[in-house]
Amino acid sequence: MKPTAIIALVASAQAHSIFQKLSVNGADQGQLNGLRAPSSDFPVYDVNDQQLSCGLPGTHSNTVINVKAGDRVGAWWGHVIGGAQWPNDPDNPISPSHKGPISTYLARVDNAATASPNGLRWFKISEEGLDTSTGRWAVDSMIAAGGWSYATIPRCLAPGHYLLRQELLALHSAYNRLGAQFYQSCAQLNVSGGGTYVPSQTVSIPGAYGQDDPGVLIQIWVNGVPDNGRRPYTVPGPRPMTCPA
Repeated sequence: MKPTAIIALVASAQAHSIFQKLSVNGADQGQLNGLRAPSSDFPVYDVNDQQLSCGLPGTHSNTVINVKAGDRVGAWWGHVIGGAQWPNDPDNPISPSHKGPISTYLARVDNAATASPNGLRWFKISEEGLDTSTGRWAVDSMIAAGGWSYATIPRCLAPGHYLLRQELLALHSAYNRLGAQFYQSCAQLNVSGGGTYVPSQTVSIPGAYGQDDPGVLIQIWVNGVPDNGRRPYTVPGPRPMTCPA
């Protein structure tokens, strides 16, 4: 268990974050453009909450962003809508205490601008957890990249409309049940130029996680350091899809 002073500091902090911008092959698509982003930077705690799909209700753009299979897409995170909450905000894009993994999912829909986020079938396309050799979490990488976290649209993916969901899971208080913090938004994509593959191995969100899953209910603090004792960490949910050989 980490020192009492650290527990108090983390518990008092509300250094949260919002995924609020998308890039395509390095081209910034604009603030909230093509995004369903929560207006609040507060997380979802209950893995059975319907808001686990695309986050707490907030903005909903009418834009669908065109991408091609194989494109590298970036999700940009900020402490509040717009980024920093005040000049030199030390918790932008998120507090460094909020260690954890980042996962990116897609769900095929008829119309990305209007589709409900509920009842969709999601498949994961990327995940980053803990580098046990360095103790570096995906959140650390995102902070080092100025708030950007990246994934690649699978080259084999069938064309069509998709919702892209990126999830940041903060584990600094996950030693308590309902202590893990889920942050997520969804982007609206029109994918072209791919193959014909539509993944059949999908999950429901909510439904993909259990409240007591070992990647959700976990003590990452060992001797006051949030590196899981350099033990392997399995990111919750399914493994990322792979294209057929």
